[in-house]
Amino acid sequence: MGADYAVVGLYVLAMLAAGWYGMRLARTRTDYLVAGRSLGPITYAGTMSAVVLGGASTIGGVGLGYAHGISGAWLVLTIGLGIFALHAVFARRLVRLRLHTVSELLDLRYGGSTGFVAGAVMWGYTLMLTVTSVLAFSTVFSVFFDMPRPVAVALGGGIVVCYASLGGMWSITLTDMAQFWLMTAGFLFVLLPLSVSSAGGFAGMRAELDAAFFDPLAVGGGTILTYVLVYGFGLLIGQDIWQRVFTARSEASATGGGIGAAVYCAIFAVSGALVGTAARAMYPGLGDPDDAFATIVADLLPVGVRGLVLAAALSALMSTASGALIACSTVSTHDLLPKLGGPAGGVRTDRIATVVLGALAIGISAAIGDVVAALTVAYNVLVGGLLVAVLGGLLWRRGTRAAALASTATGAIAVIAAMIVSGVDANSPIYLGLGASLVVYVVVSLCTPSPPEHVLRAWDERISGVREQDPTARTTAPE
Repeated sequence: MGADYAVVGLYVLAMLAAGWYGMRLARTRTDYLVAGRSLGPITYAGTMSAVVLGGASTIGGVGLGYAHGISGAWLVLTIGLGIFALHAVFARRLVRLRLHTVSELLDLRYGGSTGFVAGAVMWGYTLMLTVTSVLAFSTVFSVFFDMPRPVAVALGGGIVVCYASLGGMWSITLTDMAQFWLMTAGFLFVLLPLSVSSAGGFAGMRAELDAAFFDPLAVGGGTILTYVLVYGFGLLIGQDIWQRVFTARSEASATGGGIGAAVYCAIFAVSGALVGTAARAMYPGLGDPDDAFATIVADLLPVGVRGLVLAAALSALMSTASGALIACSTVSTHDLLPKLGGPAGGVRTDRIATVVLGALAIGISAAIGDVVAALTVAYNVLVGGLLVAVLGGLLWRRGTRAAALASTATGAIAVIAAMIVSGVDANSPIYLGLGASLVVYVVVSLCTPSPPEHVLRAWDERISGVREQDPTARTTAPE
């Protein structure tokens, strides 16, 4: 294992070095929060792919393949579908708006302080997403390096907090690009072909497994629809995703890079399911499907190569964790603290918030253990509470501020109540939450006065690109 330790150690040092270099680039708040709005399409595609493909897509994706066969790809496929929809339909408008947070959009579109309520919901979502990502570190460190779970959580989380707080989005962009290439090499070009060949190829897997493992719909239509609603729609409105959209240099960079990231997600989805299917053929008696990734890596890969794949897994986890952490920090300093009488925003304030929230996420991660349940709660509340208000504001001019507030509160409460009654893993909470939110939004909009003309005029000017240029934005960036 010495060579594996060395590979992982070099990877960690490289991430910290990139974070330190990113600190030199983060001279303004726009640099720190959105990388100077300067990313070209290639860099944008790599960072977008890295932030959405986390533990659920690697360890979780392989586990779903182990449990369901190739239909286990649907969770990650719906992530790719959400990324595609976001960039094909909304990304150009979001780039033109030149915002920092989702809540800013709601304040601009509806007027007043609509964004505070949305900011509170988004804060909870991004914090919980950080927690689940940090928790996933314990799977890798505990299994391969025989660490107690709290130590593994503190080590992995500490690395992320360190490089994310130094240079903000610039540090995260640099590390994400390295993580993207490492994920591609370790997962697609090493683990996938070795797993399939060791299982005897497709012929060998078919001989060992039931035909249902090769049915693309075996996971069930209801489960697929729930994935679309929770993860696909969740990616349309998540602060961690929008903040990456705001880093794009131009509308074309965002659209082209984002669609490229969606295609990459689809490839990654099928690859993870195939690795899990191969693991099921070779190790049919595993008690927990999520152990499939660790088992196949530990058993199949030679020393050194194993370290590469472990580093690739850590890359996926760290990219999602750092993206969620900077999103939580941005919501805190942009949407919540100023409205609560807190300090004015600035790079120093943003950096302190990142450290404090990172420490909070590590503490929560050490205290809880159910990653899937925490992630499900986060996405259910996000989608049930905010999807209708955000998409309604983008697509329907008659939508009002009162309707946005009422639908956000109703959807979030309905989702939470349904999860208490039916359980976190049930499909019904997201349907009930979305349905209640949509009905309330439409009814209240029609029963209240139309949005003021000056609010809609300001919205139209921003959405059409009529605005002052951001003086802190960079004009050049890496491709």
